[in-house]
Amino acid sequence: MFDLQGKVALITGGSRGIGRAIALRLAGAGADVVVNYVRHRKDAEETAQAVEACGRRCLIVKANVAGNDDVAAMMETLGKTFGRLDILVSNAASGVLKPALELTERHWNWAMDINARALLTLVQRALPLMGSGARVMAVSSLGSVRAIENYTTVGASKAALESLVRHLAVELGPRRINVNTISAGAVDTDALKHFPNRDEILRAAIERTPLGRLTTPGDVADVALFLCSDLAGMIQGQVITVDGGYAIRG
Repeated sequence: MFDLQGKVALITGGSRGIGRAIALRLAGAGADVVVNYVRHRKDAEETAQAVEACGRRCLIVKANVAGNDDVAAMMETLGKTFGRLDILVSNAASGVLKPALELTERHWNWAMDINARALLTLVQRALPLMGSGARVMAVSSLGSVRAIENYTTVGASKAALESLVRHLAVELGPRRINVNTISAGAVDTDALKHFPNRDEILRAAIERTPLGRLTTPGDVADVALFLCSDLAGMIQGQVITVDGGYAIRG
C-alpha cells in the first residue's frame, strides 16, 4: 500500500524542514526524488545524500517557484532525467512578517506568488509528465483560517492556496489526478525562527494541543505518504489537518 517503486516525486522547498521530511519519507517508500531549492544548496545536497542512502535517485534543482521561466526549466530538466512525474508536493513558502497596516504591494505580491500562484504554474508545467494516478499536494498552515499576529500575507496566501487546490481538484479529477492540501499545526522549523515570539508560540501550541506535543516534520511527511497511497484514492480537494488537535480548541 505504501510501495512507491518506480514513482518520481518533486518536492519544492525540499532541502529543509517539512520538505526534507517528505522527501525522505517518499524515498523510503521507493520513490526517486527531485529536491527543489533556491538558496540553501548545502542543505539540498545533504537531503540528496539521505535520499540516496535509501537506495533511490535524487536530482537537485535550483529554481525560484515564483518564476515561470525557472519552473519551466526545472520541469524540462526533470523530464529529461526521469521522463515522468507521479507526485508533486508544493511546499516552498515565504512571506513578510508585519502588521497588516505596514504591508506594501511588494510584500503582498511576494507572498501570493510563492505561496499560491506557484502551485498553478507547477501544475500547468508538470501535467505533460503526469498520468492517471498522479498526486498533487500543497502544504498549508492554520494561518489560512485563523488570524495570527504579523501573519497577514502568509495567511492570506495560504487561504488562496487552499482555494486553488479545490479548483484544481475539480479540473484534474477526470484525469484521475488527486489534489489535496496538508495543513500543518505549529512545527518548529527554520521558518518559525523568524517570529520574534517563537518561544511563546511553541509554548502556547503545546499547552493547547490535546496530544500534548508539537507537530513534527515527520508527522506531516506521514500524511503525505498516505495521500500517495491507494488508500487515499477517494480523497480529493480536501484539507487534511495535522496538528494533534490544536485547531479544535477554538
